[in-house]
Amino acid sequence: MVAPTITDVTMFAVCPHQPECSIAIYLTGFQQAVIGLGTLFMMPLVGNLSDRYGRKALLTLPMSLSIIPLAILAYSRSRNFFYAYYVLKTLTSMVCEGSVQCLALAYVADNVPVRRRAAAFGILSGIGSAAFVCGTFIARFLSTASTFQVATAVAIAGTVYMRIFLPDVAVEESLKTPILCRGKEKIVADFANEISPIKSEQIFKSRPSLRDMLTMLQSSKIFTQAAVVAFFLSLSDAGFQASVTYYLKAEFHFNKDQFADLMVISGVAGTVSQLIVMPILTPFLGEGVLLSVGLFFSCAHIFLYSVAWSFWVPYAASMLSIFFVFSQPCMRTIVSKQVGSCEQGKAQGCISGISSFANVVAPLVFSPLSALFLSDNAPFDFPGFSIMCVGFAMMVAFVQSLMIRVPPPIAEERVDNPNHIDSYA
Repeated sequence: MVAPTITDVTMFAVCPHQPECSIAIYLTGFQQAVIGLGTLFMMPLVGNLSDRYGRKALLTLPMSLSIIPLAILAYSRSRNFFYAYYVLKTLTSMVCEGSVQCLALAYVADNVPVRRRAAAFGILSGIGSAAFVCGTFIARFLSTASTFQVATAVAIAGTVYMRIFLPDVAVEESLKTPILCRGKEKIVADFANEISPIKSEQIFKSRPSLRDMLTMLQSSKIFTQAAVVAFFLSLSDAGFQASVTYYLKAEFHFNKDQFADLMVISGVAGTVSQLIVMPILTPFLGEGVLLSVGLFFSCAHIFLYSVAWSFWVPYAASMLSIFFVFSQPCMRTIVSKQVGSCEQGKAQGCISGISSFANVVAPLVFSPLSALFLSDNAPFDFPGFSIMCVGFAMMVAFVQSLMIRVPPPIAEERVDNPNHIDSYA
């Protein structure tokens, strides 16, 4: 809901009444880098803690913290309040950025059989895209102040709904797992430690060590290849998001309404694809093929933006989301199938940590490029050059995805678990 508006808010606070603002680009890039650095360390910790203490308990923290920055801009968008938002958004996003997606994917993996997991991840992403469409569509008709007020109310409602209605799952009882999962006796011992008076001292020891993460990466060639895809996919996504709104504002004078229109078009196409097209194609093509298809159209989408010769080109490029939305759920599915149930949080957290590292690198590379080529001091006249460089990074992910050969999923021995969902509509 706030995505179409935040660029205008930032530029109004930093460079009022100016069509271009290098300071705003650098501030956005710096924020992304700091958030990426924080999530690099937090995501593996959050994923591992969710394996021990449950997904619901860990979901509460990021969903609650995400309310605070929204509430600040809901109250006022003056310069002082914007900088307060900027600082708190940076700090809270170290925990919130990607946590909800990571934990939601682990939750779905806990409750959906392996053979149906790719379609389930696609449906989960489709529901997220549908929410994105609703948010941007509503923002199209709201004032800036009302947008942040409604967004704050929705964030509060989502947190309350999660706490009341989301059933928790005893993840350690659902399946046996082969790679890093502890034995049953160790689980019992850990549970005894968790209820002891020194529980608080154990939390910070729950962060997986570098050795654990390297062991997980080395446990499967496919896991390693998926990690490389995740890095370059996140690198290009972060670089694109950091640059594209400022590029469109400078070249075609877009404002929050045009940004909302683009996001609605992309979101509607992505929602239809993930809820209808992807569940139909996955059983026939497999997640490996769909991953490559998604990355190919991601490249086409970014390159079209970089050479946009008229205001309608971004609208046409946004329609390609019907294909490029395959990338994330398919990549996450491939990762999920390489580990067992009590490692789902750790595996998804590991991939999220790698993606967070890409989010650190992306603004350091692409924000200066964007600021340079959108300024009057550009070495040559090509405003979309930084976005084209983002496309080259996406091409690396595409080439790597062609090398992935997805085998049948690991064998898992199912135990009696009343929370496990054997089928879904």
